[in-house]
Amino acid sequence: MSLRGARERWVRTGGIELCVVEMGDADRPTVVLVHGYPDSKEVWSEVAARLAEDFHVVLYDVRGHGRSTAPAPLRGGFTLEKLTDDFLAVVDAVSPDRPVHLVGHDWGSVQSWEFATVERTEGRIASFTSMSGPSLDHFGHWIKQRMSRPTPRRVGQLLGQGAKSWYVYLLHTPVVPELAWRGPLGKRWPKILERVEKVPAGDYPTPSLPTDAAHGAWLYRDNVRPRLRRPRADAYAHAPVQLITPTGDAFLSERLYDDLAHWAPRLVRRTLPAKHWVPRTRPDQLAAWIGEFVTANEDGRPTQDTVPSGKYAERFGGQLVLVTGAASGIGRATAFAFAEAGARVVAVDRDAEGAARTAEMSRLVGAPDAWSETVDVSDEQAMEKLAEKVRQEYGVVDVLVNNAGIGLSGSFLDTTSEDWKKVLDVNLWGVIHGCRVFGRQMAERGQGGHIVNTASAAAYQPSRVLPAYSTSKAAVLMLSECLRAELAGQGIGVSAICPGLVNTNITSTTRFVGTSAEEEKRRQKRTSRLYGLRNYPPEKVADAILRAVVRNQAVVPVTPEARGARFLSRLAPGSLRAIARLEPPS
Repeated sequence: MSLRGARERWVRTGGIELCVVEMGDADRPTVVLVHGYPDSKEVWSEVAARLAEDFHVVLYDVRGHGRSTAPAPLRGGFTLEKLTDDFLAVVDAVSPDRPVHLVGHDWGSVQSWEFATVERTEGRIASFTSMSGPSLDHFGHWIKQRMSRPTPRRVGQLLGQGAKSWYVYLLHTPVVPELAWRGPLGKRWPKILERVEKVPAGDYPTPSLPTDAAHGAWLYRDNVRPRLRRPRADAYAHAPVQLITPTGDAFLSERLYDDLAHWAPRLVRRTLPAKHWVPRTRPDQLAAWIGEFVTANEDGRPTQDTVPSGKYAERFGGQLVLVTGAASGIGRATAFAFAEAGARVVAVDRDAEGAARTAEMSRLVGAPDAWSETVDVSDEQAMEKLAEKVRQEYGVVDVLVNNAGIGLSGSFLDTTSEDWKKVLDVNLWGVIHGCRVFGRQMAERGQGGHIVNTASAAAYQPSRVLPAYSTSKAAVLMLSECLRAELAGQGIGVSAICPGLVNTNITSTTRFVGTSAEEEKRRQKRTSRLYGLRNYPPEKVADAILRAVVRNQAVVPVTPEARGARFLSRLAPGSLRAIARLEPPS
């Protein structure tokens, strides 16, 4: 995605010209995206393209960056007061009659805090989404509180943030930052971002980076020390605020925002397991959250309604979760559990109607968005096409749940090679395809993720009547263990879920080989009745899946019998072999 096709205009203010681009329908609510340092507006290109489907999106190069001109002289030309003048000039040009929804990242967020708290912008901002950039006034008060009343914890917070702010000290030195950016640092910066932050290449950064970074050093010199020494006492937000905090931000401590509710009474907080440059590494998730927040404020709903309240909501809110076998049973329950936690859900099944119903109900129970896709997981090419479609339309999957499976019962000698192929194609190859196509996307993104593979207690509990099914699930269990070892270094967790007797419709569709059609139907009904009497709900398995992702558990036996069999398989495997020899009731 890029800014190609966007409408460009120039806005004059304070002796400079700002390059402004617009995307989407100008009659819809306006969202203004403000970039940080050492960026240009192109850092927002993927977020903007997604938001432009529903909103009027405006981006501009901050003075001295990108295609906007720089003030002369540079010293004193980047104060927050002048940046506020620029913002007002832009919004007066693009949305003269309606307030705008403001979004800022890094220094774009720092200056946007100024916009959202000064009196002269009141009424021009409908909402503000902040990420990776605190208000300098709030930061100043944060420092003073900890210095005036030092405790070991507060001193530790000061020292921790002081260490994270090492680059700020360097940017205050004369000449050195300019020489570095116009020299070797400017040339190597794209590779540094790609290696350290896993920022993908594309239309960012632009060739203007060395000049942008050299000019942008004055953002720090003109503002940081004056505001930290004398922070404003009236820096209260006059618009609803959504704070998005990347938990892996190398430059800002989460503790900076501990007192934020005092300054922003209408505050919504979200956390994101990502590093600093989230507009590039998490554009789909940011666009979803920004869109929710904007829509809520346009509709006049309480902004707290945009934050899910379900279990694990803080962990999964806004994340993209794909569940196979989602038309019923454990798959459907898992999709709902993630939806209640605020995740965006892709429900996948070869049953198109069932998958669509799961997606529809996921939206009703809390998913900010949900989609259905029809695919046979055993079809490698179909899975590859699905993965590319999901990446293009929804984003890179954060959590993959390979749950699709089929049952097969009967003795080994009665099981044909075709029977084996059908079971292994779905139960094993379907998992292999999912892990490969979506796991590769997670690895290439470089921001971590989690893969959940539904195995079974049958994976470690032998049975004389489940040779094909048990073999497929044992293979899934070992595959999960191998992948867990391989992908751990890339921040991708892998969990194998091993349910026992769970009340789902797999029992009514399980094939019984070596019997007549009439006998097969009788056994299906009998097995379904037994599972129904056991009545262990799939919702408990779904909860175990979410807990396994949160805790990064390797193997999770779910039901009591699954846990018991797991214990015996490790302590007294001979007992399970003896049980396996018993003739099951017919």
